[in-house]
Amino acid sequence: SCGINAEYGEDSLDEMVQTQQITAAAKQQVLLQFDKAMSYSLAQRARNKVNFKGKIKTYRYCDNVWTFLMTNTEFRDSTEGFHADKVKIVACEGNKQDKT
Repeated sequence: SCGINAEYGEDSLDEMVQTQQITAAAKQQVLLQFDKAMSYSLAQRARNKVNFKGKIKTYRYCDNVWTFLMTNTEFRDSTEGFHADKVKIVACEGNKQDKT
């Protein structure tokens, strides 16, 4: 799938599945809803360019989907920045929107 899952959130969900607080199916539903909400919000609200720099631990390209696992990553836009210890970026081809 072409998701935007935040890795730390997925770790928490894994722990909840292991302690039987939620089912594996419920975990997948949470991740799916998160992906949908983030995709919608980014499409509607994101207008700034963001640059990031970090150490790539692993990367993969499969079925037109890029996955990058990064550590010690710094994100910056035109006004501010923040640091993340672990980042998972999943990118897939989106539909081009006609701007005419």
